[in-house]
Parts: sequence; C-alpha cells; structure tokens
Amino acid sequence: MSKRRRDWPEAPEPLPAEVIDNHTHLESIAGVLADGVGDPGVAGHLERAAGVGVRAIVQIGCDLDSAGVSVEMARAHPQVVAGVAIHPNEAVLHAGIHEVAPDGMEPAPLARHDVGLDDAIAEIARLAADPRVRTIGETGLDHFRAGPRGRAAQREAFRTHIALAKELDLPMQIHDRDAHAEVLEVLEADGAPERTVFHCFSGDAQMARYCADRGYYLSFAGTLTFSNSEDLREAARVVPQELLLVETDAPYLTAHPWRGRPNAPYLLPLTVRALAQVRDVDPATLCEALTATSEELYGPW
Repeated sequence: MSKRRRDWPEAPEPLPAEVIDNHTHLESIAGVLADGVGDPGVAGHLERAAGVGVRAIVQIGCDLDSAGVSVEMARAHPQVVAGVAIHPNEAVLHAGIHEVAPDGMEPAPLARHDVGLDDAIAEIARLAADPRVRTIGETGLDHFRAGPRGRAAQREAFRTHIALAKELDLPMQIHDRDAHAEVLEVLEADGAPERTVFHCFSGDAQMARYCADRGYYLSFAGTLTFSNSEDLREAARVVPQELLLVETDAPYLTAHPWRGRPNAPYLLPLTVRALAQVRDVDPATLCEALTATSEELYGPW
C-alpha cells in the first residue's frame, strides 16, 4: 500500500456562488502536513477559501486549548465565527477515566485533562458568552472511542452542553460516531435545543427523515463523496433544503479525489458539487440556499 501524501491538493474549480463552511478546525491543519509543507495560517486559509467561493467559516474549538484559540480567531477575522465545547472524547479524559475502548487505543491524557470535567465545561460556558461564539459544539457521543464508563461520562457531558445551548439560546453541533440511537434518545429525553445540527452526518435515509421531522439540521462533509457512502448519499437526497448544510471538518475527511490528503476550507467545493449532483439541483441555486440557511442559523458574520 502506498503511503498517503500529506501535501496540499490542487484547488477545485470555484463555485458559481458563495457558501459557508459549517464546521472546520483551522488550528489542527498544521499537524497533519508533511515536513516542509507550509501552513498558510488563518489569513492564508481564508484567502484560499474565498478564492473558490467559500466566504466564511464556523471554526470549532472542542477542547480547552482550541476553544480559546477559536474565540480569538473569530475576534480577529470577520469571516470567522466560533463554536466551543468539550468533545465527547475529551470529556472522558477530563473525567479521569482510563479504559481501552473499541478503537483499541490506550488513553493518552494531556496536561489540560488535569482540569475536572465540571470545571472544563464551566470554562466553555465562560467562552461561549463571547458574541463571536455562535454555536455550542461539537458535543455528543462517540462509542468507537469510549468504553462503558467513558460512555457514561460522555452522556452526562452531552446533557450539560444541551442545557448550556438552551440557556444561551445558541445552536448546538452534535458529534455522533457509532451512537445514532443513543444520541437521538438523549435529545428526546432532554429536549433538543431549538437549533440542533448533526455535524458530519453519518446516518442513513431513515435517520435523516427522523431528524428532519424534528427540525434538526444535517451537515454533510467529504464522506458524501466516498465510494462506500451510498447510504449517506441516499440520506442527502431526502433532507429538506432548509435543513441542509455543508462542511469540511478539516483537517480530515477530504473529499474525493483527494481522500486521505490534508483538508481545508478551500476544498469545500468538491462536497458542494457532489451534493448538487446527488440532489439533482443547479449548483448555484444550492450554494445560495446553503448560505441562506447558514446565516439564518448562526446570524450575520
């Protein structure tokens, strides 16, 4: 098997109208690049994205370190708004739980995990009061990277984030990995925030219809373009336009034909065009609708 390349893919053809990247992690991109491959920095990423029609982003900081960085990024750049949360896998480490999960990896806590889970979420609540923070996220459940004790900690953290999003009247972005039924169960039991987004939606058409019936937004990433994602493409066909979003989830999940290469907002047009093809709609019309939905959800940039 050939080693995956870790340099930049070529830029796609510009979109016919502007769109917004619903979920990205600019602060993490440098860490996936090969030695000698330059990271253009925040301003460079934004300029590169604008060159292909991606005019703004939702920058997600989902650990104590990146949450603060994301807020500062949003303050410094008008094209950026921030989301903050304690990621479900971070919640396990803040809770002091060390167990091997289905991923088979040994836990590797960092210095920031010395902060207890309650205190970590309290810091997220403090950051979320900033007007440049427009969403609580990503929060949710990840059963691939948590064992039984870890899943219990994730669930409690998820419920606390739901309450925080309601208290602040902010949208919430959900991370859902191998936990569809459990995520929906928590939302049903606690009551979802008025604006709830499934980031990097990974369910099938049945789940998409269930979510749409409850007014949840579904955001599609580069996984939509993967050859083994026909169930996801079928899901994308049934989502009402007013509940549809797109994202990169950079630096991972790069769309075909660059799967496995570093991702960044400038590659979002690949997913947008795939989504237009899946839904059999004009790309310009789709772009305009996606932008309108993003602005309705998060407010003006």
